[in-house]
Amino acid sequence: MLSSLASQRTSALRRAAVRATLAPSVHNSQPWRLHLAEDRLDLHADLARQLAVLDPTARQLYISCGCALLNARVALAGEGCGIRVERFPRMPRTGYVASLTPTDEPADLALAALDPVIELRQTNRGQFADEAVPEPVLAMLAAAAAAESASLHLIHDAKLKLAVARLSQRADAIENLNPAYRAELRAWTTDDPARGDGVADGTVAATPIPPLAPPGKTSRSATRLVRNQTLALLCTDGDSLLDWLRAGEALERVLLEITRHGLAAGLLTEITEVPSTRAELRHELALAGYPHVLMRVGRAPVVPASRRRRLVDVLTEEN
Repeated sequence: MLSSLASQRTSALRRAAVRATLAPSVHNSQPWRLHLAEDRLDLHADLARQLAVLDPTARQLYISCGCALLNARVALAGEGCGIRVERFPRMPRTGYVASLTPTDEPADLALAALDPVIELRQTNRGQFADEAVPEPVLAMLAAAAAAESASLHLIHDAKLKLAVARLSQRADAIENLNPAYRAELRAWTTDDPARGDGVADGTVAATPIPPLAPPGKTSRSATRLVRNQTLALLCTDGDSLLDWLRAGEALERVLLEITRHGLAAGLLTEITEVPSTRAELRHELALAGYPHVLMRVGRAPVVPASRRRRLVDVLTEEN
C-alpha cells in the first residue's frame, strides 16, 4: 500500500514537472531546471540563461521561475495532492528556487480548476478586440493575484492609458538605442523550427504598431492601446527576490484564469524593464507597491503554441 502511494506521488510529481515547463518566460528563454526526487520536485533557476542586457538584476528570470512554480502547484492540485512549498530553501544559494512536496492535506480546489487550461495558455502578441472585459471577470483576476500575495492594478482612465502608452514607447526607444540590447533580442529571435526556445522570427513584426509611434517604427510589444481595451498591471508590496518569485506565481495564476474564461493576454514588459520608466509608472499611477508586468486582457485570435525545450534538457530524476 505504501509502495503504491509512493508510486502515485512520483507519477504526480513527474507530471507536475512536465507542466511546469509550459510556463511563460522572458523571451521564451525557459530559464529553469527541474529535479525529481522520490518524494519531492525541486525547481532551480538556470542562471546561464539570464538575459544580461534586458534583465541585469534577474528580476524577470525569477518571475519566469515563479510562473513555472505555479504550474507545478496547479498540476499537483489537479492530481488531488496537498502541497508543501518551500521557497528559496537554501538561501543565499538563490539558484535553488523552490521545493514541492505532496502531503496528505486536501488539494486546493481553486488551483486544481486551472489544471485543464495549462496547455491552452499562450502569450498573445496579436491584435486585441476593442472591447472591455466584464467587471466580474476582472474581479476574479484581481482575486487570483491576491491569492498569490500580489495585486492587480486595473487601468481604466483614458488619460492614464495615454500616459502608460507614452511611457511604454519611451522604454522601447531607450532599449532599441542600445546595440547590446538589439543583439540580445536578435539572439533570442529565431526562424529555426528545430530550436526549442526563443521567439519565432516574424512574431514581433507582425503585431500592431502603437498609435503614438513615429511612422515606420516597430515595437517589441507593439501595444495598441485603444480606448476600450483592458490594461492591468501586476504589482507586489516589496521588490525582493522572494517578491519577484511570488510575482511570477501570481502572474501565471492570473494568466490561467484569463485562459479559463476564454480570453487572451498580451504581456507588455518594456515599461518595467527600463528602471526610469518603471519608476515613472509607479509615480504616475500612485502605486504603493512595485510594478512588474503590464498586460492587455481581452479577446484575440488564437496564436500558435510557443517553442519548448526538450524535457531531457531541463529535467533530471533520481534513480
